[in-house]
Amino acid sequence: MTTVTSAEPDVALEVKGLSVEIRTPSGPVPVVRGVGFTAHSGQTLALLGESGCGKSMTAQAVAGLLDPVAEVTGGEVLLNGRDVLRLGARERRRLAGPGLAVVFQDALTALNPVYPVGSQLAEPFRIHEGLSRKAAAEKAVALMERVGIPEPRARAKAYPHQFSGGLRQRLLIAMAVALRPTVLLADEPTTALDVTVQAQIMELLAELRRETRMALVLITHDLAVVAEEADRVAVMYAGSVVESGPTAEVFNAPRHPYTRGLLDSVPAGRPRGSRLNSIEGAPPQPTAVPSGCAFRDRCPLARERCATEAPPPAATGPARMSACHYWKELADA
Repeated sequence: MTTVTSAEPDVALEVKGLSVEIRTPSGPVPVVRGVGFTAHSGQTLALLGESGCGKSMTAQAVAGLLDPVAEVTGGEVLLNGRDVLRLGARERRRLAGPGLAVVFQDALTALNPVYPVGSQLAEPFRIHEGLSRKAAAEKAVALMERVGIPEPRARAKAYPHQFSGGLRQRLLIAMAVALRPTVLLADEPTTALDVTVQAQIMELLAELRRETRMALVLITHDLAVVAEEADRVAVMYAGSVVESGPTAEVFNAPRHPYTRGLLDSVPAGRPRGSRLNSIEGAPPQPTAVPSGCAFRDRCPLARERCATEAPPPAATGPARMSACHYWKELADA
């Protein structure tokens, strides 16, 4: 086991060159390609991009939850400076909760339908802290109260299907933060919830992040949520990070055509009845990623060089990066 000390003491999670392949009958297919990002304690990092860009697969690789047909083929995932990819199964299980926790998209499928929610919330305390059944149950009730479940003591005996979608999501968040994790991965945590409940869930996550100083990695394609909640953003396309930096700087002055296209597609501020901008086409399938720059078939700046030469990540400012040959043209525009 190798221990690596990060140069920055507040770095909770550092992903370097993470690559994932899926085994298929016709051979391995890369789906995550050299992804790198950093999440700091007490801050929110958003992984942003269209569906199919590799955000969820990246999170699953970080959490050690990949499907058996997928495998990590390279890179490092440093949790408090410790590369979790090189840990055995038992050590990874010990980290699940106090080190790294996950909030999934669909709380109804993530929660066990045959056990009362109280017993499910109590389980981490019994496994990791060795509490008695009674003591763990009390902590579970207190946790339910903290995340806003009404009448928590009575409802601890209820089953997941007896809760609304918003309350189920609160239960899932409660389970994830029970052991005050160093890093929380939230994969589309407000999917299928109405706007009011979405706002409540995001506020709850923000409160818990501030209270516990955990690093929150928020996976989403909702630009409004990113603008309001995230300190930093990493924009993904075709399994790679194409731009990253402080959210306000990236949104105010993008340095990659894909980021620019995403921001231009937001309808806010446009006159009623005006034509909405959009990025033509769709992200490529993993089996058909173009040579050179993966975005070139949809990019307004694409040139001959883009078809033959993959743009390397380039520093575009303090703590900012873009993988575009012509990012300076966006900066000068």
